[in-house]
Amino acid sequence: MRSALTTFKPFLPVAPLRNAVGIFVLTTLFYFIGAEMRLVEALSLFWPLNGVMAGVFARYAHLNRLRYYAVSYVAMLMYDAVTTTWGIASLVINFSNMVFIVTVALLVTRDRRKGRLIPDPINALRLFNYCLVAALLCALVGAMGSVGIDSQTFWPLYADWFSEQFSTGVLILPCLLTIKMPQLKSPLRAKHFLPVVALIVSVAASVVIGGAGSLAFPLPALIWCAVRYSLPATCLLTFVTGGVEIMLVASSIIDIAVATPLETPMMFSARLGIATMAICPVMVSVSVAAINSLIHQVSLRADYDFLTRVYSRSGLYEALKHEESHRHPRFLTVMLLDIDYFKSINDNYGHECGDKVLATFAEKVQQVVGEEGMVARMGGEEFAVVVNSGDARQGFLLAERIRESIASHPFTWRQQTLFLTVSIGLGSAKSESWQLTEVFNKLMAEADEYLYRSKKAGRNRTSARQDDAHLVMEPQKSTGQV
Repeated sequence: MRSALTTFKPFLPVAPLRNAVGIFVLTTLFYFIGAEMRLVEALSLFWPLNGVMAGVFARYAHLNRLRYYAVSYVAMLMYDAVTTTWGIASLVINFSNMVFIVTVALLVTRDRRKGRLIPDPINALRLFNYCLVAALLCALVGAMGSVGIDSQTFWPLYADWFSEQFSTGVLILPCLLTIKMPQLKSPLRAKHFLPVVALIVSVAASVVIGGAGSLAFPLPALIWCAVRYSLPATCLLTFVTGGVEIMLVASSIIDIAVATPLETPMMFSARLGIATMAICPVMVSVSVAAINSLIHQVSLRADYDFLTRVYSRSGLYEALKHEESHRHPRFLTVMLLDIDYFKSINDNYGHECGDKVLATFAEKVQQVVGEEGMVARMGGEEFAVVVNSGDARQGFLLAERIRESIASHPFTWRQQTLFLTVSIGLGSAKSESWQLTEVFNKLMAEADEYLYRSKKAGRNRTSARQDDAHLVMEPQKSTGQV
């Protein structure tokens, strides 16, 4: 079920009919929601349609076609034809909605074509600007279309159209452009909900205290959410908070001025204030996401060997520390592997060939080890393998599979075929989870000693304590030594 949800895509490039139906349904649904919150005639308390549809067209670039825009426009006209008596004015008013939708969608799509992926700190501000431009254009057309069906003059209408379109765009678009199916990486605890609790309390304080400054009360809580939660979660919480505040102000539940609840200047100020506030936690969240991404990249560079794509020495220790949190004992086998006569490969074929051999060797070892353990490059041509082997014999047999796999695998370099061999030393012991790193260090020293014995005995062999290797089938290749 989880896989189906995470891969579900409502709009597909190869399904034009499905796309058209989806756009028609979404447009009708959010037109209905906005119409139910109308204040007077064409003016709405909260108009989510334009922000939602702009986000849909921006998120799915293949929808940026004239036919799909036409479907959305026709859905608006049909709804008005059934529910209003605006007549020809409906053409202009709904065209203004399309101006906002198309402007934002094309600007965001242009950004993505140029490789500027949303979200990041710069594009969060750019999205803010796109909503500003789209709202100014939309308000110009919408105010002209509303003059005939509303008692207000052009400029009050323009102010109301602009503030409404701008505020809902800033609140909704970041949410739609970043939303994805949540994935819980750790169990939820009570402390994880503290930023949300603080957000609820701050909105309640806005209601109780009132005044213009009360609109900013949720800002610290939203920034706390931005630091603690993912970008999609922050955008969603910002959208919900902003939308709730706008509706509370419009219905006089939050009293920000001594004036009539639906007075245009009050709503104009409230909407712009909330929209401006809303961009702050989004900026913080995208900045935190960028920092976390950079930290993750730096961590990967430190924990993984760039050439061979297996753990580095430090990365192996970090992985072992992580394993110590798993509260169960295990039987640990540590192997040290050294490619035989690797220096002659560099001398005869060059360091470029040597690098290719190291990378291919590491890949082959990782294939044999699979999910049973961890592979790390300890330096030069020396590698370590750490496995939960069950017992010493199983560890020894795995080492033999690695040795035989390398010996039988042809390494190709510039139409030349090279065959390698590897010497392996082993150390095995039982370990409690809390002492995993300590036991690993002891087994590394033991494996290093037996690796030296493998080399001294002629290379291309596995060496371990006699009681760990007594069941091996090829004693001439694999020696158990005291």
